Amino acid sequence: MPLARPVRRRLTAAVTTVLAVTLGAGVLTTPAHAAPATTATTAPATTTDPVSVRYPGSATLTAAGVTGFLTRDQNNLNRWQRYADGGGQAYDGRVEQTSTRTTDYLVHSGLYQVTQRNLRTFGALDVPLSSAADGPKYAGAAGDAVFTTVTGGTGTVLRKHTEAQPNTAVTGLPADATRVKVAPGTPDHALVTFAQGTAAKWGLLDLTTGAVGTIRDGMAAPTADRAVSPTHVAWVEGDNTQQPALFVLDRATDEVREVPLPDVWSGDLQIGLAGGWVVYGEGGGFRAPQQTALHPLTARNLATGTTVKLLDHVLSSAAAPDGSLYVRGGLLGRGEGLYRITATGDTTPQAVMVATTGEPTEVVLTGDRAPRTVDLDAADGARFAWDLSRDLKQVTVTLRHVRTGRTAHTYVHTTSSGQLTYDWNGHLGDHAMAAYNGAYTWHVTGKPANGLGPDLDARGTFTVVREPAPHDFNDNGTPDLLTRDAAGRLWRTDTLHSPEHGELMPAEPKASLGSGWNIYDRIEATGDLGGSAAGDLLARDTSGALWLYQGTGTGGFAGRVKVGTGWGIYDRITGGSDLTGDGKNDLLATDRSGGLWLYPGTGNATAPFSARKKAGTGWGIYNDLTATGDLAGGPAGDLVARDTAGVLWLYLGKGDGTFAPRARLGAGWNAYSHLVGVGDADDDGRADLLALAPHTDNWLYRGTGDWRAPFKPRQTALSFVPTDGSQPVA
Repeated sequence: MPLARPVRRRLTAAVTTVLAVTLGAGVLTTPAHAAPATTATTAPATTTDPVSVRYPGSATLTAAGVTGFLTRDQNNLNRWQRYADGGGQAYDGRVEQTSTRTTDYLVHSGLYQVTQRNLRTFGALDVPLSSAADGPKYAGAAGDAVFTTVTGGTGTVLRKHTEAQPNTAVTGLPADATRVKVAPGTPDHALVTFAQGTAAKWGLLDLTTGAVGTIRDGMAAPTADRAVSPTHVAWVEGDNTQQPALFVLDRATDEVREVPLPDVWSGDLQIGLAGGWVVYGEGGGFRAPQQTALHPLTARNLATGTTVKLLDHVLSSAAAPDGSLYVRGGLLGRGEGLYRITATGDTTPQAVMVATTGEPTEVVLTGDRAPRTVDLDAADGARFAWDLSRDLKQVTVTLRHVRTGRTAHTYVHTTSSGQLTYDWNGHLGDHAMAAYNGAYTWHVTGKPANGLGPDLDARGTFTVVREPAPHDFNDNGTPDLLTRDAAGRLWRTDTLHSPEHGELMPAEPKASLGSGWNIYDRIEATGDLGGSAAGDLLARDTSGALWLYQGTGTGGFAGRVKVGTGWGIYDRITGGSDLTGDGKNDLLATDRSGGLWLYPGTGNATAPFSARKKAGTGWGIYNDLTATGDLAGGPAGDLVARDTAGVLWLYLGKGDGTFAPRARLGAGWNAYSHLVGVGDADDDGRADLLALAPHTDNWLYRGTGDWRAPFKPRQTALSFVPTDGSQPVA
């Protein structure tokens, strides 16, 4: 397509180094993007052409010949590959490809010599160059010829060098021509551009006779694209400071027409000719921040003015000696690669992929580094990361809890370098509540930053896990407080600790658990008693019967099951701690004579406790008893007890159902009506204590892990609970 697009190359010695890279060895039989990301459900686009030749990534197409094509990468490494199998070689230095109707040539130009290599016979033609002012200078190559210029007293002489005629003067070029350049046109003609004074000139050079035909004005911009076919010549005028103009010359009539273009400025308008069609497209649309009307590769019929889109974008292009065009570009649904554009008479030109990069043109996930399991006991959140085939804009990431439908969202304006990351803090919803355990989906949507193709819509799954917590009834890892109002309705309040505000806060409005709970005189959160991994509830009615409500893990409880009678003998009951070290939650109760009794847990919902054991005497001095879990890093759960004088005492569990001698924690605790061992409320891995005083302030005592001073200074907790006369029950 382009005939003489200037490029920067490294200049080397006369013999260019051959790196001997065999490109056919790693030929792909399936595009790389055809393998889906691990959990993405959006199927990537694949090429519909049976293409096995691999195009070298983002390399620029510089020439297309009879048997193969030439590319150049960002390191100025040139690769020649065969159309048939993708095999070939890599070359350093300045390399061009020219062709006749039957043969391809590689032209290596250095400071002191140009070497033309015949790829059919493997013969070589060496043409010397000179740095002297009057010595031969390289002017270009076309067909089977290399061209040099010599400037002397009589002006500039253009010379043609072939194997058959090593040194022949070209006729028809003005003697005062300067800046002479020769580029491939058709198998019969080369395009010659030069300056005559300050005027830009051009003409067609007959490769058989060595004569330049009619000299014409124009083609002034050295970076603008040009194209030659047997019937037409096309060129672009303008650069990136003005809107480009496309002109086409009819070689039979000498008529020049301007081809109407969209009102878009471009410094890289690439053009070509295919039969009776002129083809054009603005390069770089694949990586542009937005699409313009010139980015698609468009063919316009020179007779009817009909236009059709051939490819969704073009990066580079080159004309072949058979009149076809080769374009490095992409088409939605087929993918990225090298396409051959051929004329088909008056019908639309045909675009067929001949080499693939293995990439889709539309944006897809190429890698999924989202976690499959998120352990929120081990960390406060997780990083989700995805690799993209292209950058996105207006990206939304949504994490959705399958059971509840609660979500976490984030919005990203644009991605960078084809990577998307989302650092999730383990919270959900507008109230920043802690995330539930269980199954989740992730959903990534976004628009292609370059505007090409449909929006990305990718999905996957993951699971959130934690160890069950005694006071966590809705399975989100944070304690819930149960309160009962005067009408006998039970309410659950989910909590969340805020380090920023230094308080324990409600995570969302309190939830009703039903009415009729005023038949019980004691309600106690016990942790998991029946092996369901959800926190359970024990309730004692006024007849002394004990009822088990197994937690559902969704914030409520299953129907009650009677698990005992005669429990009216106890004035204090507390649970939610493993006191025996067997991994099962146990229960403690004090009778009215001051005896302390241990009920070891069994893990069986129908008979949750084995026979009681006497654990101590003299406990009648206490008016509140609270199992706290492990406060000091010991072998089992601990206990705090408040005496009638308001002094709080710590009993460290030994792990066998007994306790070490008590240690005094402080006085003044009779200001609170209820002490609740809520477990780990601030997510630091240590057990905490909630102190409630209805109609006044409530306080959280965060654990330290040190038995000598087990609590930090108190923080505000749940200042709104209760506001309707409700009393805490567990």
